Amino acid sequence: MTAPGLLDHLADFVRALRAAGVPVGVSEGIDAAAVLGAVDVLDRRQLREGLAAVVVKRAVYRPSYDALFDLWWPALMGEGSAGGLSPQADGPQPDVEAIRDELARLLLDGDDEALRRFARDAVTRLGQADPVPGRQSFFSYRVLRALSPDTLVSRLLDALLAGADRGGLAEQVARQTISDRIAALRTAIEEEVRRRVAEQRGRDNVARTTIRPLAEQIDFLRAQQQDLAALRRTVAPLARRLAARLAAKRRRGRSGRLDFRRTVRASLGTGGVPIVTHHRPHRPHKPELVVLCDVSGSVAGFSHFTLMLTAALREQFSRVRAFAFVDTCDEVSRFFSPGADLLDATQRLSREADVVWFDGHSDYGHAFEVFAERWPEAVGPKTSLLVLGDARTNYRSPGTVTLKGLVARSRHAYWLNPEPRRQWGAGDSAADVYSEVIEMVECRNAEQLGAFVTRLLPV
Repeated sequence: MTAPGLLDHLADFVRALRAAGVPVGVSEGIDAAAVLGAVDVLDRRQLREGLAAVVVKRAVYRPSYDALFDLWWPALMGEGSAGGLSPQADGPQPDVEAIRDELARLLLDGDDEALRRFARDAVTRLGQADPVPGRQSFFSYRVLRALSPDTLVSRLLDALLAGADRGGLAEQVARQTISDRIAALRTAIEEEVRRRVAEQRGRDNVARTTIRPLAEQIDFLRAQQQDLAALRRTVAPLARRLAARLAAKRRRGRSGRLDFRRTVRASLGTGGVPIVTHHRPHRPHKPELVVLCDVSGSVAGFSHFTLMLTAALREQFSRVRAFAFVDTCDEVSRFFSPGADLLDATQRLSREADVVWFDGHSDYGHAFEVFAERWPEAVGPKTSLLVLGDARTNYRSPGTVTLKGLVARSRHAYWLNPEPRRQWGAGDSAADVYSEVIEMVECRNAEQLGAFVTRLLPV
C-alpha cells in the first residue's frame, strides 16, 4: 500500500471510530498520521498500541477500538496458512475428535500464537454453514459447538495437576488458567469470523452490526442482562461529574440583585451619575426535586437508572422526594436514604412499594390524581418536577388536567421519555398530548440523560 493509500485507509479507520462513538478529533487524526511514520506498520502490535496512544482517551473506548482495528488492520487476508491443523485427506468431513485433541494440547501448552492459528483453521474447517461455491458463510457458534471447549476442563485439570490433591490453591490456579485460555480461544474465533465476514460484506457493514455501542449509548429499553452492570457503573461517575459541574455553574452565576442604596451613594463621587453599580451578594438557591417515576415492566430498566442517578444527585438539591407508580402512586423516598445501597433500594422498591391498584398496567391519569390528592404539598414554587415514563396510557385517561396543575405550581417541570421521538403519539402513546402541558425530552440512554441533568439546576 502506497503512502497516500495508507493515509486514506487511516482516514477511513478514524471515521469508523467516530461512528462507533469514540471521540477522535482533527488533532487526534493528525497525531495518528504521525504514528504511521514513527512505528513499523508491518508490526501489528506496534501499530495497534501506537494508534491507541493517540486516539483512545478513556479505557471505556478500548474494546471498540480493538474490534475496529482488527477489521481495518487484519493480521492476514483470506484463509491464511493451515499452520495449526493438517489438511483433511479422508473426505470433506473433518475429524472433530482429532481437532479436539489438538485443542487440548494447545490449551495445555499455553502458546497464544499457536492458539490463534488453531482458531483460524478451526473457522475454515468447522465454521462454514452449507458452503456454496463462490459464497461462504462463517459462524463462531458452529465452531464452538463442534469444539465444546468447556467439556475439556476435567481432562485439562487432570493433566495440569498431575496427581496433586484436589480442592486446594493449586486447583484454583489451574481452573483459572484453563478458563483464561478458553476465553482467549473464544475471542480468537470471534475475531477470525468477523474478519472473514468483513472481507465478504465490507468492513463498514460489519462495523455497524457487530461493534457494541458504548455503555452510555445503549438504549435503556433495549439493554440486555450483560449491559446492566456496565450501565450501573456509568451512573456513579456520571453523577460525580455532573454534581461538580453544576456546583461550579452556580458559583459562576451573576451577581445578586442591585443594591440601590450603595449605588446611589457611590454616584455622589461622579456627580450623581451611577457609573459603578453595586449588587447584593449572590445566594444561589438549592431547588427541591420531586421525581414521579413509572416503574411498570415496559420501562423498568429506564426507571432503575434514573432513580439511581436521582439519588446520587441528592447533594445538589435541598430535598429529594421520589414517587413511583404503575396504576397508583406511592412515595419511595424511604428506600433512597443517605448511605443506602442503590441496587438494594431499587429491589426493595419493586417488592414493597404500593404501586398497583387495579390490574398492574400503566394508568398515568389515576396515578397523577392519587399523587395530587395524597401529597398536595410536594410540589411548590421551589420544586423541580421530573416525570419519568414512556407515556403509554393503555388508552386510559391521560389526566392532563391534574398534570397541568402540578406543572403550574412547580418552578421547573420536565418529562423524560425513553422512547424515540418518532414514536411519540403512536398507538397508546399520549406523549404528544402531554408535550402540550409539560416539556418532554427524549432520553433513551445515559448520554442523553447526562446532557439533560445539566439543565436541572439553572444559575
